[in-house]
Order: sequence, then C-alpha cells, then structure tokens
Amino acid sequence: MADEALFQFLHNEVIQYIYKSSEHGEMENGRCITKLENMGFRVGQGLIERFTKDTARFKDELDVMKFICKDFWTCVFKKQIDNLRTNHQGIYVLQDNKFRLLTQLSAGKQYLEHAPKVRKRNGGKLTCQALFIPGQLSPHEWFSLPLSLQYLAFTCGLVRGGLSNLGVKSIVTAEVSVMPACKFQVMIQKM
Repeated sequence: MADEALFQFLHNEVIQYIYKSSEHGEMENGRCITKLENMGFRVGQGLIERFTKDTARFKDELDVMKFICKDFWTCVFKKQIDNLRTNHQGIYVLQDNKFRLLTQLSAGKQYLEHAPKVRKRNGGKLTCQALFIPGQLSPHEWFSLPLSLQYLAFTCGLVRGGLSNLGVKSIVTAEVSVMPACKFQVMIQKM
C-alpha cells in the first residue's frame, strides 16, 4: 500500500515538474514531454530486465504481451490488465478499467474540466512515439491536452521500454474514454 502511494506521488511530482519547467520556459515543451516518455521507457527496460532474469524465453509475441498484462502490470500497478485483445496481426489492446494513475485524478471534481470529454488531440489518443518528438507540441497544445492524457505518457514509455527490452519494437498509444478506464494500444513493428 505504501509503495503504491509513493509511486503515485512520484509520478504526480514528475508531471508537476514538467508543468513548471514549461511554464518558466526552462526547456522547450516538446523536450519535457520527451523526457517524461523516455523516463518511462528507461524504467520499463530496467523493470523487465529484473522481472525476466529467471523466466524462460517467450515463444512468441502473444506470450510477451501476456507477460506484460499479468506479471509486469501486477508488479507496477498491483493488478492485472482487465482485458487483452488482439487482431493477430501485430495490434494489441490492453484495457485497464481502473487505471491507478487516473483513479485519484478522476475522483477529484476540480479535474472534471480536464477530462477527455472536453478536447481531444488525435481523437483522444496519445501517441507517445509521435507526440514526444522535441518541438512536436507547442506549449499551447501541451496545456490543451486533457490532463488525463498527460498522465499516460510515462506509462506508454513504460510499456514500450519493457517490450523493447524483450526484443519487440512497438508504438504505444493510450486512449481514455471514461476515467479512470484506459486503453493502451500496442502496435508491433515488424523488423
């Protein structure tokens, strides 16, 4: 319980750091976003390395995705993914009906104005690999993103980093339709 609260607090502070650094013009806004996603990517790589050191090799990418949904997600968010779907052509959808990093956000009335119902970029989807290129988002665009989507950048990087360390190159997008439910779409890039 305490480690979960610490993780949420750290995540919130990282988001606050990005807000403050972009408000004061310390860094170009796109670099702040890239930094957040890259932090998630690096943490995902490290966690997967640690979690899989005593695990047998995965036979295919579906096994890798099952490991991400069960073991990896449980270690990070203290619960399994609620639903995993695939089209068997390299696209997986991971659904978490009560995503831990959005639970507190969705409970507060002061955040309702930032909920995804307001304005959505790319139809409410946050594409980490596309949006987190330095200079891609202007400060106005960053602040107009729904707050819930801003809170998903680290997790997109986390999943992408974990998959990368397992030899799976991917693009991870996140979508929120009703908070705190969240869908992560993983598109496997064939090498």
